[in-house]
Amino acid sequence: MTLNLLIAPDFSPERFAGWHMLNTLLQKKSGLHLHLLTPASAAEQADLIAKGDVDMVYANPFDAASMVRDSGYQAVARPVGKSDEMVIATGADSALNVVEDLKPGCKIALTDNKDVKLIGLRLLEPADLTEADVQWQLVENYQAAARLAIKGEVDASFFLAEAYHSLSRLTKTQLKPLIESKLTDIVHVFLMSAKAIEHEKLIQDALTGLTGTPDGQPVLDELGISGGFESMTAEDAEFMIDLMETLLD
Repeated sequence: MTLNLLIAPDFSPERFAGWHMLNTLLQKKSGLHLHLLTPASAAEQADLIAKGDVDMVYANPFDAASMVRDSGYQAVARPVGKSDEMVIATGADSALNVVEDLKPGCKIALTDNKDVKLIGLRLLEPADLTEADVQWQLVENYQAAARLAIKGEVDASFFLAEAYHSLSRLTKTQLKPLIESKLTDIVHVFLMSAKAIEHEKLIQDALTGLTGTPDGQPVLDELGISGGFESMTAEDAEFMIDLMETLLD
């Protein structure tokens, strides 16, 4: 039996090798056969999940909330000390220096990543901007969001903080962060589908047993998850989902 493991399309391409290494390592440690899926967009991810072919997902918090509540997925693990923060940045030459400098009618580029948009809208509150006050420019990836900000074609761009910090040094010299969130409790999570949940203990043990091991730690470092993974209960998941809903209100 092969289980399909899907990685959310929120990470920079430099991380792909790390996910393949993790997939190989999880197979070795769990004894399960895993097939890695790396969709290029949120739409492709949604399509794969809707077909019912996805047994495990490393999902962003927004998607995790709906998958747990609506589709019967269960949380099994989360990264340690690696919350999902986001950055609002503008071009280095922009006259904008703080979020409050953004005005109604401003243009903001963003990817189809709902938790980044959700957090970003909260960060825009000091500028008295709501979703309706912004001209949104949807882009395929964070590199495209960076390009638009650098060229001055948008006033600012939304980034997952990890994606922002992993942009090339040259790109970052042409950008200027206006703000970075500090939420701490909202994270990507490993979920398992109802039909795959019988393998929960094998996967949980494999994930949580990587930290500090000769084969596991280099893979965690490659993924930027040096603290490793910890097991996650249904109660932990509910707490995070409640927090997401608080942000939505």
